[in-house]
Amino acid sequence: MEKFKAAVLLGAVGDALGYRNASRENSALGTKIREELKALGGLDKLVISADKWPVSDNTVLHMTTAEALTTDYWCLEDLYRELVKRYVEIAEKLPGRQPDPATAEGCSQLKPDNYLLAWHTPFNEKGSGFGAATKAMCIGMRYWKAERLETLIEVSIECGRMTHNHPTGFLGSLCTALFVSYAIQGKPLVQWGRDMMREMPKAEDYCKKTIRHMAEYQEHWFYFEAKWQFYLEERGIADEKGSKAIFPDNYDAEERDKTYRKWSSEGRGGRRGHDAPMIAYDALLGTGCDWPELCNRAMFHGGESGATGSIAGCLYGLLYGLNNVPKGLYQDLEHRERLENLGEALYQVSTAEK
Repeated sequence: MEKFKAAVLLGAVGDALGYRNASRENSALGTKIREELKALGGLDKLVISADKWPVSDNTVLHMTTAEALTTDYWCLEDLYRELVKRYVEIAEKLPGRQPDPATAEGCSQLKPDNYLLAWHTPFNEKGSGFGAATKAMCIGMRYWKAERLETLIEVSIECGRMTHNHPTGFLGSLCTALFVSYAIQGKPLVQWGRDMMREMPKAEDYCKKTIRHMAEYQEHWFYFEAKWQFYLEERGIADEKGSKAIFPDNYDAEERDKTYRKWSSEGRGGRRGHDAPMIAYDALLGTGCDWPELCNRAMFHGGESGATGSIAGCLYGLLYGLNNVPKGLYQDLEHRERLENLGEALYQVSTAEK
């Protein structure tokens, strides 16, 4: 249970560190962010609070999703209706937190009063953003058991395309949920990427079964898989021979920013559904249990560091708990009690389930 609580907490910590009340989102370089951090006394001296270090829409939507997942729903359709209702309600409170544009647009297209089609949104050419990936960690926590894989695939896709109805967007949701389930199952970190790639045919089969937007999906599906295959080959872990990720000799803040831009689709690392979980995964592969170095790589880079930070923080919590994290980063964190309660509730519903 403690690691579930740590995961939900550190997801919000990573988000707050990367978001920095939107000012960090516009920082061009990781080196500049590191200098700002040093001027503040370093990571050990930081105290994260709601007024100076608020969480972004990533955490708000993650909590909203988690709360729906811990209700007593009878079937998945009831869960989707509950999610729709909650997303529509919360959408009014998001503008002050500078939400991902696709999230705001997707929420506006949900239909809480339509019993049958409430969660059916139109295909969105611009729905490839990171917002589906950053609200999906709790889906992996709810359905982490290997025998619940099909449910995890379905719920992460449906939840993802409510707001990001584009393969690059909702496959990011699936990727994040899968990585969380792998962390809880105790799978070796180096396997996560290739194991996720093996599940892509099941995701495609599910989308075909729902007979929605397949022509548009097929046109864009390849991009997500191609980007991930390229990444796994670059790190030398695309097949079983790769037992350890290979990193460049020089992988400082400047080099990482260049690399993250290369992985992205618009020169801004972490902006899309494929590279937000990719950067978080890369940071974990390269740092192990070293929390400050994880922050350097996932929370303090020149891209969408709130998104990559929230995913990396959550996964770190599941793998290593809170032991290496300075208390100042979470003791006054915005929504701390609510986050801890959600971690506990997710643990209880996922382990009690027959």
